[in-house]
Amino acid sequence: MDRRNFLGKTIVIAGSLDVFSYTVAQILNINDAINKSGRQRMLSQRLAKAYLQLGQTIDAERSRKILDASLNLFERQLAELRTFAPTNDNKLVLAEMEKTWLSYKQVLVGKTPNQQDARNIMVINENLLAMAQTATVQLEKYSGSTSGQLVNISGRQRMLSQRMAKFYQALQWDVAPADAMGKLEQARKEFTAGMQILNSSSGNTARIRDELLLAQQQWMFFDGALRQSGDQRNHQQFAINVATTSERILEVMDGVTGLYQQLG
Repeated sequence: MDRRNFLGKTIVIAGSLDVFSYTVAQILNINDAINKSGRQRMLSQRLAKAYLQLGQTIDAERSRKILDASLNLFERQLAELRTFAPTNDNKLVLAEMEKTWLSYKQVLVGKTPNQQDARNIMVINENLLAMAQTATVQLEKYSGSTSGQLVNISGRQRMLSQRMAKFYQALQWDVAPADAMGKLEQARKEFTAGMQILNSSSGNTARIRDELLLAQQQWMFFDGALRQSGDQRNHQQFAINVATTSERILEVMDGVTGLYQQLG
């Protein structure tokens, strides 16, 4: 991919406020279900990230739009997944997820973002993520296909990008749990390992290879932003850098996941 093409894609990504506005309002097949269930994992983290950014007035207008769009998308996809659920186990997990979702949503939108509620959010989002992970793995096993596995792995990269940004913003606001830095580092390692798996897949098309290259380039920017520290006078700008680069890599990985979905 040449530099002009790369820069063009970067500009498009940076200008997009609602990455997922194109989402089809029904589940078409099992790979589509895996993609949407996997996206719920990401949204659990993206919502927390946006809340933490709002509480610190980090890129506030964009963060509000991200929070609102993510709330609507999570709710819509949860309804679609419950309608599609192919097994009793999957139905049970999604029913429990809905209960946790209602508690999470109440804290997210109940009042102006504050540190006390932020600490609660840091707990609830982990519970919701675990349920979304279970539901997605159930669907992958039900599919029994290689393409389903790749959709799951690629989709999980979306979640990891938002998870790293969430922990960064929580640490900046002093609302992070004691193990936040360790979990951020673990997510970084898992993201790197996931990229290696995707890059080595024999089923990659030329377009997928190009998009994975773009994702790798965006990862360099995002990883660099996450590693910024030091002079507290630049605290706000560092946090903005994490906010913006986390959205850029998210959009690229969402596109890659869609391409893997099409392989099925």
